[in-house]
Amino acid sequence: MSATLDTNVLVYASDSRAADHDSAEALVRRLAAGPEILYLFWPVLLGYLRIVTHPAILTTPLSPGNAMHNVEALLDRPHVRAPGEADGFWSFFRGSAGDRPRGNDVPDAHVAALMRQHGVRLIYTRDRDFRRFNGIDTRDPFS
Repeated sequence: MSATLDTNVLVYASDSRAADHDSAEALVRRLAAGPEILYLFWPVLLGYLRIVTHPAILTTPLSPGNAMHNVEALLDRPHVRAPGEADGFWSFFRGSAGDRPRGNDVPDAHVAALMRQHGVRLIYTRDRDFRRFNGIDTRDPFS
């Protein structure tokens, strides 16, 4: 079964000071090695770049070059895919976001819609908000 990762897992995998660093890094390596396809959606990858390079968020942020290298190293793996929005995406987004998307719900609904559009049911995340999306199986890899 294919899966995806949320931004928080990628951040923990890169932040050696994070309490869950070792677990996150092992999960990312295991999933990226296959044999199942690992989907990394663009909002997650760009969110990762935003967070790990931001000095107000991480005590020791990554340089933009190192952060981009990490993304490229994942994308170069044979079992990793990074699809984007395809025709009909808006219907998937509306189905995920409902009638009144707002605030922090918007990026989560975006990822949930991409998951639905590409047939991905499982997301590894610490974010409990993903539980509200029907048809999405969330797993906290750190609990």
